[in-house]
Amino acid sequence: MLKSMTAFGRAQIEWEDKTVTVELRSVNSRYFDCNVKLPRAYAAFEEKIKAYLQKNVLSRGKLDVSVSVQGKGTSVSQIALDEDYLAGYLAALARLRDNYGLKDDISVMKVAENRDVFTVVKVEEDVSEDYARIEEVLARAAADHGAMRCAEGERIAKDLTEKVENIRALTKKIAARSAEEIAAYREKLEGRLRTVLAEHALVPDEGRVLTECAVMADRLAVDEELVRLDSHFAAFAEILGANEPAGRKLDFLMQEMNRETNTIGSKCSSAVIAAHVVDIKCELEKIREQIQNIE
Repeated sequence: MLKSMTAFGRAQIEWEDKTVTVELRSVNSRYFDCNVKLPRAYAAFEEKIKAYLQKNVLSRGKLDVSVSVQGKGTSVSQIALDEDYLAGYLAALARLRDNYGLKDDISVMKVAENRDVFTVVKVEEDVSEDYARIEEVLARAAADHGAMRCAEGERIAKDLTEKVENIRALTKKIAARSAEEIAAYREKLEGRLRTVLAEHALVPDEGRVLTECAVMADRLAVDEELVRLDSHFAAFAEILGANEPAGRKLDFLMQEMNRETNTIGSKCSSAVIAAHVVDIKCELEKIREQIQNIE
């Protein structure tokens, strides 16, 4: 089954103390390129998440992952007083009041205006056991992401199959036309040889005439190319039906199909066959573009 590299998946699970949300976005790329966005406290999980995604989600493509972890009823930080600084600060204010006869308006709010009396203490969370939760949400997001990839892959497979059938139909037309062209060319060549020999009063060597005609016919024949193309069609269908990444294999197969098509075009002088060759190359280019989005 073909799978597209372009898809989106999202999942969220709420526990009593935390809510974990995972979003996956992927687009086509030649290689696996993964960017994971995590809360700072969970940065150590980045490589484990990348390995999990490459094994279970996408082997090729650009994947952006966002992991959000929100706590419930708890704070990640606490406000504390810098006791030493505060004592010195109050003592300085008292001296300022007493030494200069200033009005005593020292109050809580006045002191609180000095932000240096407060310190923010980060609460260290034990996140070592949270990876299992993150992986559970990852699995659900991956399932959502995979469903979209499969749906898109089915549409691409259907389109590719139709295009290959169009090419197969064109190769049958080329085969029929080529046989006619070879027969006509052979008859024309044989007639010209006999005419030239007659003009010089020479007796034609029937064996030599037939040999020359056969050599030219062999040079123009595209049977081998058409047989190889037909084998490529069979391989194409087999790859489409396999349950494994197919993008690189199909891309290589496209190169082989293009090579056989170019050979057919170079051998045939018929305008009709040349037009069929152009049509085949157009279909192959459309297929190649589609394949770029397949894993």
